[in-house]
Amino acid sequence: MSTLSQFRNFTQGLAQTDLMPTLFIGHGSPMNGIEHNEFSQSWADLANHIPVPKAVLVVSAHWYTHGTYVTSMDFPSTIHDFGGFPQKLFDVQYPAPGDAKLAAEIPSLIHSTNVGLDHDWGLDHGTWTVVRHMYPDANIPVLQLSIDYTKTPEQHYEIAKEIYSLRKKGVLVIGSGNMVHNLRMLSWEMINGGGYDWANEMNDRFKNLIANGDHKPLIDYRSLGSDAMLAIPTPEHYLPLIYTLGLKNDKEEITFFNDKVVGGSLTMTSVLVG
Repeated sequence: MSTLSQFRNFTQGLAQTDLMPTLFIGHGSPMNGIEHNEFSQSWADLANHIPVPKAVLVVSAHWYTHGTYVTSMDFPSTIHDFGGFPQKLFDVQYPAPGDAKLAAEIPSLIHSTNVGLDHDWGLDHGTWTVVRHMYPDANIPVLQLSIDYTKTPEQHYEIAKEIYSLRKKGVLVIGSGNMVHNLRMLSWEMINGGGYDWANEMNDRFKNLIANGDHKPLIDYRSLGSDAMLAIPTPEHYLPLIYTLGLKNDKEEITFFNDKVVGGSLTMTSVLVG
């Protein structure tokens, strides 16, 4: 699904269930946090057509840690973890509350690794640039779960499975990154749309595997060849997708949206599960 009208038509038919959907969001440039464009508009539209969550838990590409942590403070700070952008982007504050009670529950769900409670991080741009469009009133608790860079994709997939029960409790879990993310090959001539052949081909390949529920090659992405290595030169933007896939059950449908390559080497392609 690639057009906004198609996306709106789909979300209008979403059934209300006891299981929250889960998402992978291609967050792209931090400027999407303040711009009203096709990407940010679809995030806002989506929030209007899924159940209102009791809390939002984001696995962001930009909290890459030694060990696994969850934010546990009453009011997480807005982190401006970027440079070279207009001052108005640095001026943005997203004052959503945290949820210390939920944060304290998460380590009890994850048995494959220890999870620490963090009181210092806050909400980085992989989180707030997306969530502020979805929930502009900042009245829903938002937490982040870090990505442990010492763990394999298989281990991240297992962690995701262990927090599946949060979806039954009204928690919206979002993986925020980009399937194809190679900033070293970014083309400003294609910044508004268009991609290298390898980027388009890998985007299609990833989508086909996701649609078919074939998670093994997605987890073992290094086996997908040299184009995959161009698409994923470093894993931090790709691993949030692994969390979203681990949270999916066998009966759920997949919908793609914001399915676009920009800058030659970056995909905004996003996934709705449920």
